[in-house]
Amino acid sequence: QVQLVESGGGLVQPGGSLRLSCVVSGNIGSVKTVGWYRQGPGKERDLVATITNNRTTAYKSSVKGRFTITRDNAKSAVYLQMGSLQPDDTADYYCYARTTLKGSNKDYWGQGTQVTVSS
Repeated sequence: QVQLVESGGGLVQPGGSLRLSCVVSGNIGSVKTVGWYRQGPGKERDLVATITNNRTTAYKSSVKGRFTITRDNAKSAVYLQMGSLQPDDTADYYCYARTTLKGSNKDYWGQGTQVTVSS
């Protein structure tokens, strides 16, 4: 089992920045990939960014160059630095972790943190 707790959401003006944090606990050794998804009003949940154990990253095309995902294994944490925020970035952001045990993958999600971009 893995538990994920997000923090850092809030209200920010267009063009502003925000950093989301997620602390991972539980069977950390089985975690292979961590990242962030988001779900905007009336939209499907979709990938924002992921980072693997060897620090390979992947980003949603619309956030490339604006968002940066990092991980601190010593703190069992993953961060999402968001810049040049736009109203379309308004969403609930969910921390995500994928574990792999004996060849079987399992996905875990945090409770979400709300990000609102508005003037």
